[in-house]
Amino acid sequence: MQPSRVRAYPGRLVICGAVALVRWAARKGAPAGSWLGRMLARKPKLVVAVALANKNARIVWALMAKGGVYRVPGEVGV
Repeated sequence: MQPSRVRAYPGRLVICGAVALVRWAARKGAPAGSWLGRMLARKPKLVVAVALANKNARIVWALMAKGGVYRVPGEVGV
């Protein structure tokens, strides 16, 4: 692979994962009141997928940069 293609590959994986999740949520329904459900109600699916990919990439980057551990939002006392 060319160096530029290697750099683009992780971004492509993040987008593909987000598109798959958005397609699943559109068919099965997103949890009531969730960020994804609210976005799907007012934006096109592809726009939501790119926004979700961006959100996930920022979370991953922050965890890697700070050496943190991912905690699921809404879990208290765990």
